[in-house]
Amino acid sequence: MKLIKYLVIAFLVMLCSCKEAEKKQERKRKPNFLFVLVDDQSPFDLQTYDSKSILKTPTISKLAKEGIVVEQARHMGSMNGAVCTPSRHMIMTGRSLWHLPPSAEFQQDTIPNELDEQTIGAIFNRAGYKTMRTCKKGNSYPGANKQFTVVHDATKRGGTEESGSAWHSKQVLNYLNDREQGKEKDPFFIYFGFSHPHDMRNGTPELLDKYGAINHKDENSVPPLNEKQPQLPDNHLLKHPFFHGHPGLRDEERVSGVWKNRDENTIRNELGREYACSENIDIQLGKVLKKLEETGELDNTYIIYTSDHGMAIGRHGLQGKQNLYEHTWRVPFIIKGPGLEAGKRVKGNMYLLDVLPTLCELAGIEPPNTVEGKSVVSVLEGEQEVVRDVMYGVYSGGTKPGMRAVKKGDWKLIKYDVMDGAVRETQLFNLAENPNEYLPEHAKTGEMETDLAENPKYADKLAEMEALLLEQMIANEDPYRLWDQPKTE
Repeated sequence: MKLIKYLVIAFLVMLCSCKEAEKKQERKRKPNFLFVLVDDQSPFDLQTYDSKSILKTPTISKLAKEGIVVEQARHMGSMNGAVCTPSRHMIMTGRSLWHLPPSAEFQQDTIPNELDEQTIGAIFNRAGYKTMRTCKKGNSYPGANKQFTVVHDATKRGGTEESGSAWHSKQVLNYLNDREQGKEKDPFFIYFGFSHPHDMRNGTPELLDKYGAINHKDENSVPPLNEKQPQLPDNHLLKHPFFHGHPGLRDEERVSGVWKNRDENTIRNELGREYACSENIDIQLGKVLKKLEETGELDNTYIIYTSDHGMAIGRHGLQGKQNLYEHTWRVPFIIKGPGLEAGKRVKGNMYLLDVLPTLCELAGIEPPNTVEGKSVVSVLEGEQEVVRDVMYGVYSGGTKPGMRAVKKGDWKLIKYDVMDGAVRETQLFNLAENPNEYLPEHAKTGEMETDLAENPKYADKLAEMEALLLEQMIANEDPYRLWDQPKTE
């Protein structure tokens, strides 16, 4: 009996030791990453950021409910009319706008750069991750894209399974199936990029019908109104009050179905097309998350959802991404993963260039010393509210110097210095009182529901924000100065 008793005790001790070892092994298990990047999506399209939106994205809404929503996330800007190009360079390198490889500005300059090896794919490869990428081709960062071990890139903006967003999800699902069949145990980093909702917004027939939209092709007519279409944005205008400073800009003049039109029929139809493409993205993301759940990987995977920049689509009389209003400067940013609190909203004050150091910290990887962004893990974990107090924005893709913006607290300044000095404008907004950045042309009645730059009551605040903008331009090594700033030496 004593022998049996000892054997039972020994077995229980061994069992406890094995369970403890399993727990330790689980704690050491590296997390996976699914980084989802969509092309041209304003945060205000999503119900997560605008409860009035009719866009149905149940997968994204569930992600927000189970994860963390960052309220104040922005791209720093662009020195290029193709705003997505420097944006994606900043995501990949963690570097600020004026410190990017030449390919960020000169897209054909793809000579290998030393920063190529310090980008997401290369960093995670070195850390023992299996890396995979699918996304659009072009207007990107080729030197960084090729660092991923598995790459399936193609521009897919059509309305069928093969020509649209389903193609990108198919690449990810195939990759996950291959991992499953090969019994792959190493952690993965998947860069899950979409070509939509960037124009041409040729959604699937059923989703176009859901949002009352058509793929309008006749430049000499406008599409019909439909009660299923989204309503006009609150800050819609028929025309921006002054020229944006980029002659011949494709986004403002040659987008099929819109062209230079900003009438109600055109904008509501185009928003319907945008929503059709965005809901399809939601559907495709849902397929991938379901697969992760089936394979037991979901609970150990960080899922990040964001966009390379926002879009106007009729807001302020603009169509494209070459402006610094909130609908375009801000991006959606949602993250869910192991150890992160569910259903939380945080301020953040993050740039897309903060993505790389954030991912590195979550993975337990030391970021390269080339990184200039800041990890926002401390914000996600509730240790601080923001990672920076001031946000700086640029659009310098047209005539120079271009547009500059600065935001601190509720206050925001935008300045325009374009067309060789023919257009020089200053705007001052209080975003707490005027979140839609209404202009005098919107004819709102509230004292602060307008541009306050010409109001003498806010002269001191204007001067403060002007000084802050110059400070940020200097700190970020902006090569330009505006007409009313001291010139560089």
